[in-house]
Amino acid sequence: MTTGTTPSSSVREPELVGQTVVVIGGSAGIGLETARRARSDGADVVLTGRNPERLEQAALDVGARSTAAFDATDPAALKGFFEELAGSIDHVMVTGPGPRYAPSLLEMDPEQVRLALSDHVVLPLEIARNAAGKMRPGGTLILMGGTGGRKISRELGIFSAATAVLPPFTAALALELAPVRVNLIAAGFVDTPLSATLLGDDLEARREELRTSLPIGRVVGADDVAALAVHIMTNTALTGATYDIDGGQQFVS
Repeated sequence: MTTGTTPSSSVREPELVGQTVVVIGGSAGIGLETARRARSDGADVVLTGRNPERLEQAALDVGARSTAAFDATDPAALKGFFEELAGSIDHVMVTGPGPRYAPSLLEMDPEQVRLALSDHVVLPLEIARNAAGKMRPGGTLILMGGTGGRKISRELGIFSAATAVLPPFTAALALELAPVRVNLIAAGFVDTPLSATLLGDDLEARREELRTSLPIGRVVGADDVAALAVHIMTNTALTGATYDIDGGQQFVS
């Protein structure tokens, strides 16, 4: 008599089949990579962005169900997008509004202070208000923040205060939206087209600095953040939490 074991399948079944993922700011970088990974996991994806041409190309790249070109910081345009969006949705990822650089604290006028402290809260709050009625229970709203602003310095100015707002805001919003889940991804430097634009000729030097200093021995890419985002979508026990992804940058910089 012979005995043997039946080999287990190593092929992972797609976990987002039948679900819809909306990416606000999905035409490039982290948003586009998240859409690509969600699509490969079986989801239908809807992309939004400001640039119609870039958005169209992104949609072709990932096989998006639909796109919408508008400025997400425009409340009327944002409301119109969700009102016109057909069917229910499961997950919304917000990658904007992007970095805002402010002068030193004592040089800031009241409007600059308001913008610096509210920018990354007002947009997700408006998205939550407009998306909540369309989202299925167990879905998630994923916000983007950073780890770089956690240290206090003259150079960072008010940015550290703005960074500190997001984790408690995320937790409070998770209670408000339950059973829809809300989570925050806090990234360090991520090698994206936006990083290339901001750093210009200094990009390669920054990459090399991180390769030699980070505990992981490499630079964090948009696909790393996308993998975390999709994990948050599929693991329905996760809500109200902040997930760092910076390769250990905050501990060595």
